[in-house]
Amino acid sequence: MLDADAEEELVQASLRCKLRTRTRDLFRDIIALMRNTGMRNERELFQMRIENLDWNNRTIFVPDSKTPEGRRLVPLSRRVFEVLKRRIGTRTEGWVFPSKRSASGHLSSICNLFRKTRNEAGLPKELVLYCARHDYGTRMLTRTGNLAAVMRTMGHRDVRTAMHYRHPELEIVHAALDYGAQPRVMKRVCQPNEVSAHSASHL
Repeated sequence: MLDADAEEELVQASLRCKLRTRTRDLFRDIIALMRNTGMRNERELFQMRIENLDWNNRTIFVPDSKTPEGRRLVPLSRRVFEVLKRRIGTRTEGWVFPSKRSASGHLSSICNLFRKTRNEAGLPKELVLYCARHDYGTRMLTRTGNLAAVMRTMGHRDVRTAMHYRHPELEIVHAALDYGAQPRVMKRVCQPNEVSAHSASHL
């Protein structure tokens, strides 16, 4: 799981990697946005346009995604609002993450950067950027208890996909059932079958 602890370890590792300030800031912002929007990285986050940000209503419009349900509004948390405002500055249109080296004109991947930083942090190779989306789903489901709302916000079509998010409230029941025994720890990393479809391009 790319949780708050893993985020901090990655950010600290990026400082040790002696990256350029611009690259380090990009990496920090991508991790923060992935964890706090739950957006798909290459299809949604990297293709975000300034025109699709509604600052007044604090939403991001996702016009195109993996599924029809992916066309949606994503709420802006205070942290996301601040990250985007800082990154965009006075610009009023264009890509949020422009890239002159990309044929598309926008950022297309941070695979090598993520892998380098993850290795420096000593984190498991199963941890990929896409795990931040799973962390978002877990936290939102835990805090709201509203699976339908989480599915809409994340652009899920199949409820079985959303049910992969762990349910910490089950530990309360487990503790009651196994009274007197040590509670189990449900520390979850993206499972191999969840990562396989993304590992090639979402490291």
